[in-house]
Amino acid sequence: MHKLKQYSIDFFNLIFPDLCNACGQQLYHGEQQICTACLYDLPYTDFHVYAENAVAKLFYGRIRCQWAMAMLYFRKGTKAQRLVHQLKYRSQPDLGFRLGALLGEKLAVQPGEKPDLIIPVPLHPKKERSRGYNQSRMIADGISSVLHIPVGSTQLNRLRATGTQTKRNRYDRYQNMQSVFSLAGTAELRGKHVLLVDDVITTGATLEACGQVLLEGGVAKLSIAALAFAE
Repeated sequence: MHKLKQYSIDFFNLIFPDLCNACGQQLYHGEQQICTACLYDLPYTDFHVYAENAVAKLFYGRIRCQWAMAMLYFRKGTKAQRLVHQLKYRSQPDLGFRLGALLGEKLAVQPGEKPDLIIPVPLHPKKERSRGYNQSRMIADGISSVLHIPVGSTQLNRLRATGTQTKRNRYDRYQNMQSVFSLAGTAELRGKHVLLVDDVITTGATLEACGQVLLEGGVAKLSIAALAFAE
């Protein structure tokens, strides 16, 4: 029966192959979402072992952080860009969880205090319904599966849709994010160390706006982790 089931799976994969989201090649048995070759070939930053990294420096003088990092360098035409594109625009929530678990493995060996709660950057409800999920929530769930830290998805809310930030400069992005986020249930956040999670960091305007709201709401310590950092 086991062999028959495996033959059925192999036949299905032959007709509808599972492909690596980074390179497009067929996945082998035991591989999930990303092939083994790509896992070794991704542009890792190693920011989790360097406190004075580029992401941390991005927030100097802007927001008070315990630490900040991103797992991958985001560059056009690379596997990292393809992964983010697949996650955000190709209905791949499981890919977000897989990448979040990889990010969690990096954070597990990071020196320093671990957070009490993980909070993903929220999408506007209309956009989340259109996409079917919040990619930052999927990343956060993946991190949680490794670190065993709970995810809070109701405390931080997005009040209005802001549209794409892609073509805005740094100042315009900052202005665009003002008064976008609010808190609910601040009592459960008071005195906690919160890990704020996003998909890609560019200017940091979104994370800065979220972080300010969290700190003003009584969060004692704030840390930041993202899937990728756009240099």
